[in-house]
Amino acid sequence: MQAKMKVKESVSPKTGADVLMQTLIDEGVEIIFGYPGGAVLPIYDALYRTELRHILPRHEQGAIHAAEGYARISGKPGVVIGTSGPGATNLVTGIADAMMDSLPLVVFTGQVARGVIGTDAFQEADVMGITTPITKHNYQIQELEDLPRIVKEAFHIATTGRPGPVVVDIPKDISSELVEPLVPEDIHLPGYQPNYLPNLLQVKKLAEAIHHAERPVILAGAGIIHSGASAELLELVESQGIPVANTLLGLGSFPADHGLFLGMAGMHGTYAANMALYDADLLINFGARFDDRLTGNLQHFAKKAIVAHIDIDPAEIGKNVETAIPIVADAKETLKALLKEVGSAPSITEWVEKLKTDQVKFPLWYNTDNDILSPQYVVERLHKVTNGEAIVVTDVGQHQMWAAQYYSFKEPKKWVTSGGLGTMGFGFPAAIGAQLAAPDKTVIALVGDGGFQMTLQELSVLQEHRLPVKIIIVNNTSLGMVRQWQHAFYGGRYSQSKIPVQPDFVKLAESYDIRGFKVETAEALQEVFSKTLLDTEPVLIDCRVNPEEIVTPMVAPGAGIHEMIGVKP
Repeated sequence: MQAKMKVKESVSPKTGADVLMQTLIDEGVEIIFGYPGGAVLPIYDALYRTELRHILPRHEQGAIHAAEGYARISGKPGVVIGTSGPGATNLVTGIADAMMDSLPLVVFTGQVARGVIGTDAFQEADVMGITTPITKHNYQIQELEDLPRIVKEAFHIATTGRPGPVVVDIPKDISSELVEPLVPEDIHLPGYQPNYLPNLLQVKKLAEAIHHAERPVILAGAGIIHSGASAELLELVESQGIPVANTLLGLGSFPADHGLFLGMAGMHGTYAANMALYDADLLINFGARFDDRLTGNLQHFAKKAIVAHIDIDPAEIGKNVETAIPIVADAKETLKALLKEVGSAPSITEWVEKLKTDQVKFPLWYNTDNDILSPQYVVERLHKVTNGEAIVVTDVGQHQMWAAQYYSFKEPKKWVTSGGLGTMGFGFPAAIGAQLAAPDKTVIALVGDGGFQMTLQELSVLQEHRLPVKIIIVNNTSLGMVRQWQHAFYGGRYSQSKIPVQPDFVKLAESYDIRGFKVETAEALQEVFSKTLLDTEPVLIDCRVNPEEIVTPMVAPGAGIHEMIGVKP
């Protein structure tokens, strides 16, 4: 793994922290999210001497979730700095979240000096041991001469193949030490060679399967978005007439207003999408993990189908679902190759018409008969006012599912949410990162009253930088999804899921010099949305919605994907 090193000529000695800053500049880093502390003071001193933009959150969790939002929208790696001990451990949730959702992060953690590592020194934590299971790779720098090579490798690993987080642990004496700056000439990682190009024999096999299929369906996951393959996917669908379902994280990879779009599949997916996966004779998975929230009970998932799985991570293929046509490659490259191999469209008119009938007969629905504000209506109105063009960032829970169901995404990189880990507190700081990645776009932080209270201190960041994030609280005075499960499966015993005492969110916003509104009716919602969502100032809107509302459809734990409850003709 050793790369050849060379000394920069005519450069006076610098500290390890100076070398780190120069390496970040060389990698094209524009924004750093971080929180200073004792073990990273040399790094922050070096940062002071650069023009790199730094965003100071009010908690390390805010930093890493903001970096995730930035990475999701920009496609660039999010860069985070945290100090040793609690600074590093406060980043762990976000690191695990990024690992599950394939987001490129490079996380620098301070560490105690090399001479006292392992002695339980002040603010010491075993960052390597803690983060090994939740990172794509991690490093602890032992020699200053290795620092530029390791940093360059970290960015390479985080952003290539299946993206993911890489941690670099830097002892304080390394960042303080003087050295003639060293830079790597190249990266040499023989054990890490992501495969981008598909096996053409497998592509031909898939093209043949499409030709003979009677009930094909495409499952489009986040891999389409990561590889930038939306245009190729659309071309394949229009060439072959194959209907498409999205995973939660794949929303936006295929236009929701297309006639062959079935909606999101999975636990809270549409009837048409789930039945398509259940009845298909050919299931083509582009860049999705076949996780349990998508598949339901595996004994009932796609049992009638030949399964083709295209994924850049070989570990995902065959892990959960038996795969007949495995293709380890980049989704975009595979689609480009497949488009050259497919012939005339298969004869699937009857199949497509059946699925379109399902969409009409069993649509998404909610009760409109009462005077209480419906959370689904909040999302529908949000879509109308923003013309479906906003970047929507959610927290986790009922509001997340309603956003996935009712905000129809027409293009990629407009949807940011925590999928695999389901991290409450993610939404608001991730919206900050998304706004920094797309300063001219409308960014909506759609959050629940529970999750928002986990990271609401980041209102300070909006105040400080006047970021025009629009915070919409879907406020049902409870932990909505927990309450829904307690109602359905625990006899209505609402153990610690109701939140009857809350802050006055409007006054809270105003204390940060941010406008705040409380709305309780559809008329008030329309008025506030129309005058605030498209302007250039931050705003907080506390939407008091029906606390009894539940997310439907739903696949109960242990049920098959076809055994949906809450479906209504």
